[in-house]
Amino acid sequence: MKTVLVTGSAGFIGYYLCTRLLQDGFRVIGLDAMTDYYDVRLKERRQQMLLQHEHFKAVNDRVEAPELLMSLFRSETPDFVIHLAAQAGVRYSIENPRSYLESNIVGTFELLEAARAFPPEHMLLASTSSAYGANTQMPYTETDKADHQMSFYAATKKATESMAHSYAHLFGLPVTMFRFFTVYGPWGRPDMALFKFTKAILEGRPIDVYNYGDMKRDFTYVEDLVNGIRLLMDAVPVRPEEAVPEGDSLSPVAPWRVVNIGNSTSVQLTEFIEAIEAATGRKAERNLMPMQAGDVPATWANADLLQRLTGYRPGTTVQEGVAKFVAWYREYYQV
Repeated sequence: MKTVLVTGSAGFIGYYLCTRLLQDGFRVIGLDAMTDYYDVRLKERRQQMLLQHEHFKAVNDRVEAPELLMSLFRSETPDFVIHLAAQAGVRYSIENPRSYLESNIVGTFELLEAARAFPPEHMLLASTSSAYGANTQMPYTETDKADHQMSFYAATKKATESMAHSYAHLFGLPVTMFRFFTVYGPWGRPDMALFKFTKAILEGRPIDVYNYGDMKRDFTYVEDLVNGIRLLMDAVPVRPEEAVPEGDSLSPVAPWRVVNIGNSTSVQLTEFIEAIEAATGRKAERNLMPMQAGDVPATWANADLLQRLTGYRPGTTVQEGVAKFVAWYREYYQV
């Protein structure tokens, strides 16, 4: 039985990923700080469900805590590492940038140092579509330059990509960075649009629609994302002996690659809201607002590389995914 260390295990994506890994026969060590960025009761419930499995072990602490990860790597010797723990959210990074520095930059440094001392077979680190920043050519492709991040959150995630590349080059650590695109689904984060819109609509309150509704996102259903991560575990990058194949983001000097995981469809925000209206059976009262600082008007993933590496491409429609979230929300909150 191989061991996987998952950081951010009680988070939205972490919960689904740990569940999938346990189903697939892995032993899972889940590290999570259980911070109060959003309702901790959601994290506690997710962790409780994971703890019902005999092969799941929970460690509640911060990734940036000195020597914590080194100790975990020493005692558990993980075969795979999937690093999801991060301070998330574009808008909150304007209010509290230090939390992003500590969790995202320092936390990733601690992880890389531990992996340097106790190398796993493969490390997969979460990045974000926000790394593409001011790029306007769509769909976003991994080989595009991504130098103009629009928020401090995005800047920290892009920095972790560069940090991981340096360790991959210097110490031969196989690293896959995955950039995910607007992940949603049941057990999602309360600070995300789907959760906020559903809550407001069911409570009869108006929803804030930014950029006057002229926004597009590549909405990716959480189980599709997790399927992509699981398949990428077996697509271990190796330092190329010859030229890097066209369209591959593999580094020419390191076993390091970045891969988009997205639905390959850019959906208008108004269509997303209409899907919520259909699922709730209620019309939304829309409060049209200007664009928020740090935000981008559109995202759209080119998922060709993911498909080339794994044979898989996400495909859950917004209508399907939103309906599943609304059904979960009604049951969980008894509304």
